[in-house]
Amino acid sequence: MSGESNKLIELLREQHGEAVIGSYVSGGDASVLIGRDKLIEVMQFLRDDPRCLMNMLVMVTAVDYLDYPTQLRPACSPADEGNAYGFNAYDMPRYEVVYALLSMPLRQRLRVKVPLTADDPHVPTLCDLYKAANWGEREAWDMLGVVFDGHPDLRRMLMYEEFEGHPLRRDYDLRGYQPLVDMPHLADYKDNARDR
Repeated sequence: MSGESNKLIELLREQHGEAVIGSYVSGGDASVLIGRDKLIEVMQFLRDDPRCLMNMLVMVTAVDYLDYPTQLRPACSPADEGNAYGFNAYDMPRYEVVYALLSMPLRQRLRVKVPLTADDPHVPTLCDLYKAANWGEREAWDMLGVVFDGHPDLRRMLMYEEFEGHPLRRDYDLRGYQPLVDMPHLADYKDNARDR
């Protein structure tokens, strides 16, 4: 699998080199960091090109690297020297959105990672390319506050609507207080069920 992983990285660098911030292979799986402005273009290439055929989006998640040891960051997010985005491996942005892709026909996997700054945690939605992006993007918004621009229904899915903040951010105040909301009553659900 490692040989195919290297070929995927080489192909991406050949076809979309300006989008690539860095790449690595770990445990036989390839990972590539790309700039968010090229995300749609790169993901469409990965899905449609017969050399890739990444026809399944397995997962969408996000990572908060706040307070992560600087010396360990290059192992997670290696950046090429002189990349078009000006990132370096020891000073990467706080967040990364991570997409796990799978090619069923070619039996290969790829992780695509998009670095995002704390003051602008926005990335385009992939819902038009992969229907499976919908819930993963909503969960990343709910838990970490990453905004998926263009998402058809970006609202909380694990926390209640009145919840303040994003509980998987590393600086989330664990002793904070949330607004109290009325608990739903079973009778409300029975009435709604009868109306249908």
